[in-house]
Parts: sequence; structure tokens; C-alpha cells
Amino acid sequence: MRAILQPRHRSALVFLAGLALFTLCVTVAAHFGLVSTSFVKTLGKTLCLCLAALAMDLIWGYAGILSLGHMAFFALGGYMIGMWLMYARTEEIVIASLLNGGLPATPEEISQGIATQIFGVVGASDLPAIWGFAHSLPLQLTLVVALPGLLALVFGWLAFRSRVTGVYLSILTQAMTLALALYLFQNDSGLRGNNGLSGLQNLPGVTAGQDTVSVWFFWASALALALAYVALHSIVSGKFGSVIRAIRDDEARVRFLGYSVESYKLFAFTLTAVICALAGALYYPQAGIVNPAELAPIASIYLAVWAAIGGRGRLYGAVIGAAVVSLLSSWFTGGRVPSIPLGFATINWVDWWQVLLGLTFVLVTLFAPKGIGGLFDRLAGVHAPDRKGAPLGPDDGSLQEKEAQE
Repeated sequence: MRAILQPRHRSALVFLAGLALFTLCVTVAAHFGLVSTSFVKTLGKTLCLCLAALAMDLIWGYAGILSLGHMAFFALGGYMIGMWLMYARTEEIVIASLLNGGLPATPEEISQGIATQIFGVVGASDLPAIWGFAHSLPLQLTLVVALPGLLALVFGWLAFRSRVTGVYLSILTQAMTLALALYLFQNDSGLRGNNGLSGLQNLPGVTAGQDTVSVWFFWASALALALAYVALHSIVSGKFGSVIRAIRDDEARVRFLGYSVESYKLFAFTLTAVICALAGALYYPQAGIVNPAELAPIASIYLAVWAAIGGRGRLYGAVIGAAVVSLLSSWFTGGRVPSIPLGFATINWVDWWQVLLGLTFVLVTLFAPKGIGGLFDRLAGVHAPDRKGAPLGPDDGSLQEKEAQE
């Protein structure tokens, strides 16, 4: 028990207790109709974004790798689960429609009807080969993890073995995201081009209403966030966490000490890609639609902004940053905030929200590199160690003060 209550573990216990209390409160409020179904979905999607921010914090805040492509893995996870959702739901509709004909439908007729329903919008009537496993939920769930993980493994192996680092690696990850998005925009990509996959909020074989389904997904999102937080907290609190922090601060020295720097970076990159894919698989059934616009490079930049505003090198900071910024974004862009007339111009927050977000990111980077998490450090009494004037390291935004004490 004493080990669990150590400072390095106490933050995890506080986080889990807070998440459990939050989940309980939202569930009770939804049961008594105090919050709308759409708001429950918004909260569930926010938890998924917090899960993706956790992955971003591990790869950037701890390993020092600024990836601008992790939302591509997030969207791929959504596409993989979306294929099954759309196929199974369309299959139910096609079978019900064919039953009205009086004669039992053949498997060929059902398959052709499904293909026509899904791909008629792009002028096709055949299922592409990549939909070969769409009929099977276990296989598609495997692809949720396997496809983004394999893409991250191959990309990371090519990049890290070539020792691409810094801004060059960031540009490469952004180029990968852009290339994937441009490919998916094509109608012959097999994923309906710009139309994407829609109707994902309708679970096949489930007769419960959206008010109940939204709570189910909210629970699933909260559980996934809790499990991921515990897993990543265990990772960063052990030897692996110490090594990737050392790689972040002085990669050459770690390599000279005999550690396989590339292997550590590749594992972190692949693991965080899989976490983002799982987050996407939970997010898009709540959003109801996924399309190539979700892979736009700006989405991955938002992910980095959340981690920076919340505080890099702090798992709880990434969650706070993602929750605060995403909920504020929903509020400002939802038309709920009144415009501000200035006489010569009018500030419409739907248009100016991104400007405010960008300005906040710049100010945090310049004047508060520890982000919102730095406020919790002060409340917890975490202070910089006495290093007799020695520098803390090249990355002022990371939680090196606390790391030095552990």
C-alpha cells in the first residue's frame, strides 16, 4: 500500500477516482434527463480525444518525437470499425427489403444489394477487396489494431533506422497523413471517397434508443481512458519511461551508453499509433460519420496543441488539455457564444475560435511551457531540484523537475 501511495502513483489514483466520479455523475444525469443525448455523445467523444492526447503525450512529451500524423491512425481505427458497422447495418436493411418480395433472398442477391446500397453513391456496384472482412466483427476489430499498428511499424522503422529526427521527422509524419488523406478522397479508394462512411451511430441488431447507446459508448470511452492511463503510467514510471526521457533529453548519450535508441522509439511510436486507433474506433460510432477530412494534417496539429496546453510530460496534463480545448471548441463553434460587435468589425467566434486557439498555443509555449499541468504541480508542491546551477536539459516544457526527484 505504501508503494501505491508514493507521489509517482498518487496522481494516477487521483485521476482514476476523478474519472470514476465524473462517469457516475454523467450517467445519473443522463438517466434523469438532466443532460441531452447529444451532450452525452459530446462527452464520450471528448474522452476519446483525451485517449488520443495520452498517446501524443507519450510520444512527444516523454519520447520527444513531435508526430504530426497520429490523427491518421485515429481515423484509420474509425474506418476499420466503420466498415463493419455500415456493412452489418446495410445487410439488415437489404434482407428486410428483399423479404418483401415473397421469395427467400439468395446470398448473391444479398451481397449485391449491400454493395449497391453502400457504393451506389460513388457509381459502383461491387464490394472492393478491402471489404472482404467487413462481415466479421472480430476480424474488423483485429484490423482496428493491426492496420494502424503495421503502418506505424513500417513508417517508424524506415524513419528511425535512417535517424531522421526533429522537424524533419515531423514533416515526414505530416506528409504521410496528407498522402493518406488524398488517397482516401478518391472514389476508387474503396472507402467511398469524400462521402466517407456514414450511419455509424446505428448499431446492428440493437433495438435500444440513441439515449441508451450514447451512455454505453460513454462508459466504453471512460473505461478505455482509465485502462490506457494505468498502462501508460506504469510504462513511464519504469525503466522504459526513464530511457525514453533520456532519449528525449540527449539521444546521442543514450546511444553511446549501449541502448538501442531506434527500438525504444519504434515501440513508443507503434504503441501510441495503436492507442490512437482504438480511440478512433470508439469516437466515430458516436460521431456517426468518418471521412477523409478527418485525416487532414490540421487534426494532428490540434492533437499537439492539446498536449502543449495541458502540459507535456504529464499524462494528466494531456487529458486536461484535450478536454478543455475540445469542449471549448464545441462551445465556441456551436453558435452558443454571442458575437462581439466592435463597430468597425464583428468578432464571430465560429470564425475566430481558431485564431484564439492559435494565440493561446503561442502564449503557452512562450510563457508557460508547463501548461495547465504546471498549476497542479504548484498545488502538489513539486519544485525544481537543486542542481547547483546545472541545466535541467534542452526541453523546458517537460516535467524534468519531478523526473529528477523520482
